[in-house]
This record gives sequence, C-alpha cells and structure tokens, in this order.
Amino acid sequence: MEQQRQLYPIGIQTFSEIRRKNYLYIDKTEYVYRMTHFDSKYVFLSRPRRFGKSLLTSTLHSYFEGCKELFEGLAIDKLEAEWTRYPVLHFDMSMAKHVDKERLEQMLSVQLYRYEEVYGKVSEEVTLNDRFSGLISRVCQQTGRQVVVLIDEYDAPLLDVVHEEKNLPVLRDVMRNFYSPLKACDPYLRFVFLTGITKFSQLSIFSELNNIKNISMDEPYAAICGITEEEIKEQMSYDLDLLAEKMQIMRDEVLAKLKENYDGYHFTWPSPDIYNPFSLFNAFNDGKFNSYWFGSGTPTYLIEMLNKFGVLPSEIGGIEAVAAEFDAPTERMTSITPLLYQSGYITIKGYDSVFDIYTLDIPNKEVRIGLMRNLIPSYITNDTLTTTTMVVDLARALSRSDMDAALRLLQKFLSTIPYCDNTDYEGHYQQVFFIIFNLLGYYVDVEVRTPRGRVDMVMRSWTTLYVVELKLDKSADAAMQQIDLKNYPERFALCGLPVVKVGINFDTERHTLADWKIESVK
Repeated sequence: MEQQRQLYPIGIQTFSEIRRKNYLYIDKTEYVYRMTHFDSKYVFLSRPRRFGKSLLTSTLHSYFEGCKELFEGLAIDKLEAEWTRYPVLHFDMSMAKHVDKERLEQMLSVQLYRYEEVYGKVSEEVTLNDRFSGLISRVCQQTGRQVVVLIDEYDAPLLDVVHEEKNLPVLRDVMRNFYSPLKACDPYLRFVFLTGITKFSQLSIFSELNNIKNISMDEPYAAICGITEEEIKEQMSYDLDLLAEKMQIMRDEVLAKLKENYDGYHFTWPSPDIYNPFSLFNAFNDGKFNSYWFGSGTPTYLIEMLNKFGVLPSEIGGIEAVAAEFDAPTERMTSITPLLYQSGYITIKGYDSVFDIYTLDIPNKEVRIGLMRNLIPSYITNDTLTTTTMVVDLARALSRSDMDAALRLLQKFLSTIPYCDNTDYEGHYQQVFFIIFNLLGYYVDVEVRTPRGRVDMVMRSWTTLYVVELKLDKSADAAMQQIDLKNYPERFALCGLPVVKVGINFDTERHTLADWKIESVK
C-alpha cells in the first residue's frame, strides 16, 4: 500500500486533538517532563508568535490532567511513572487584543466565571484578584490536590499598546492586579506556566512574584518550541521525498530551500537551528515555498515602534549586543532591539564568549522579505501591487545581468509614484534601494567599510557583486569617480564573483534617477 503523507496540524493548538486525530506531532514531551520537575514551580517562556507556545501549554494541560493514553509512544511515556491528576486552570489571553480597560476586565471575568461555575464563588469576592485567589484555594480544597495554573500569551493585551504612553500603564495595572494572587496562593499551587512574546518586567506585571524562572534563553530548552533539522529528517523524511517529487527537484535542494526560507532561529547559544513550525507545515501542505508567517498577520505595533525609534530598514539586523540589551523588559527599552528579538524579527546568530556579546540578525529569507514588504508604504508608496510588479520586472532584467535595463525600470517606477516629504536626501534613496533589492532576495549591505572609506551600498546576486555609489543632484560620473578614486572594488577582490561598479545620480526635482554609469571590474 502506498504511504500517505502526514496530516499537518496547521492552526491546531490542542494537544489532545492532534493526538486523537493522528496529526503530525513533533515530540517535545521530554522538555515537558524536565520543566515540570524543575526546581522552580513558576516558569516563563518567551517565543515569537506561531512558534508552538499554545500547543506546548495545551500539552502541559493534558499531562497534568493525567491523560496517559495521549502520551503513549512519546518520550515522556518512559519518564513518567505516576501520572497524577491535578486540577488545571488554563487561561488564554490571545483574544484580549485591541481592547480597552473595561473590555479587558470583562474578558478576564469571563475566563474566571468558567471555573467558578464548577468550583463556586463567594459573594464577597468582587475584584478580579479576589476572585482568582478564592478560586485557587477552593479548587485545592475541593480536589485535595494542588492547582496547576497555565497562562498562555500573558502579554497579548499589552502588545498593541506597547508604543502608547497613555494606554500601556492602564492595561498593565489590570494585568498586574489579575496575576497578583499567584504569590499569596503558593501553598495551593503545584505548577505555574506562563508564555508570551515579550518580556515585561517582574516589577510591572508580577510585582510580588519574584521567583519566576525564565527558561527562554536556557540551553536545555533551546528547541522546546519550533522544529530542528534533525526532527525534520527523522519525523518528516517521507514528506521531504513527496515535496521533492512535487517540486521536481532533489531532496537535498528541498532541504536547502526550507533552510533558506524558514530556518535560522536561535534563542540561546549554542543552539540547533530552529525552523518556524507554522511556515514549515504550510510549505509541506501546499507543496511550495511562500511567506506564511508574515502572511498570517504582521503586528501593527511593530511598524509603530519602528517609526517611534526612527529605525531605518538597513539598521534591522547586524547588531551586536549583550543579553541584557535584547532579552530585556519591553516597556523600559531604549531601542527597538528587545521587541525585534522577542517578536522573532531578529535572532541570535553568534556569540563571543570572551566578551559575552551576541550577534543578532534577521533569521531567514521569509522574515527579511516580509519585513521589506511591510516597510514599502513608509519609504516608497502605498501601492504595494505596483511595487511588486516592478520588482518582478527588475528581477527578470537582473537575471539577464542587465543592470542598465533594471535601472531604467527603476527610473520609470520612481517617477510615477507620488512625492513624499523628507525624500530629498541621499539616505532616503539608499533605503529605497535597500528595500527593493532585498525584495529580490539579494544580499544587500549599506555603508560598507573599506580601507579607503565607506561604500554606499553592496549588492550580491547569485552571479554578480555590485559596488554602488549614490549621489544627489551631481552626476553619475562623480559617483563613478569616487568609486575609482578610493578603489572600493579592491575590498571585494576575493569574493569569488565578478565585480561591477555602479554610479547613480538622483534628481531631487524629479524624485528619480537622473543618470547612471555601469562598469565591470577587469
């Protein structure tokens, strides 16, 4: 009988459903056992959206309810001998988005009411924290066992207002009030687990709960969410062959493309390469590579915060920082780095143990192109369809190594888009080029150091390395003279690709390219 491909749990975050309906489950239960037998019974995990936090929380729910049958054949089946059943209070904050104070309190009240219907409520318990505290103690008394509290996406109500000085403190106070009983109820609690994207300070959210163990950067939990390449090869081997057959390429090519598009995350160092599970499953399910993570929704707060901190597209990634500068409370951040890191737009790419400093960069092609697409309205035009069409035409020209045709296309495109404020400076056009050529999938860097100065831009395609100098209201000859005078191509003589010099002059009156010169380096 011909083997069938596996069922992928796309959008399914309930462990019991995945197991009972025979969806693919990447076994993370060894981490569950390790975490629940940890020294601390208060554990926090931060991971980007769509990385499996909700599924992990649901797995903990089934484990603590003693559903042994769901774990047959998994790693924890050999580790756990008791399978004690504990009462579980499971709160999902993911629905509390785009809410004001009253709506947030109402939603929290509804979640408490679900359990109060089962375990009762005392009339004197009016406030949210009193109700939560009373609920925990009653559950423990009525069941005779300590209580497990699971809080998924604890920070969801705060993310949309993280850039708002007025609303953030208001919603933060509501959440702090709600979580406050966790410390006082310690004798009644067996285990408390919280997930989120961002890391708010204990002072601001968990004012009294000072013993939360943050495992987000702990090496033993590096692969607790997401999928490693080893897990793909071991648990999705047949799926790889099917995808290769459908795409009419070799298995190794499939792995290389999956790695290029969806791999590259590291949440500590050292760490295995972590793939985005949402994008990975969608690619296998559809039989093609697409932008799935970004397609599922780009948080508005990200663009707001990029604008607030004045971050240029070329400044996203390529950062060196100590852990305290990126694994830091977002409400006190002085740069965009903590939010970019915790949201998954940049990730750890290296670590210097001598100086205790990490290298952070964009994880993969999917995130890089997704970011650039979302920045188009801020730098080019709101007409993203026209931009996409232009980029396709540009790609076709450059696939023929015809830079002249590509620049003619770009000249025509820029001359047709509406004039925007604050565009009459060289840096703006530099960022426009950076965005557009990133959309082509090229490696692009700006202000690249050489022994004799800085090159405005370096672009690398599969076949050619372009050294680009930009001028404003001067001439293409002046741009090329600077390249030659400072001998910028010398810096890239060993790159292994033909080097092409490109001098470009922009016309601020017409807001487009005026002229250009292209020369190959002999």
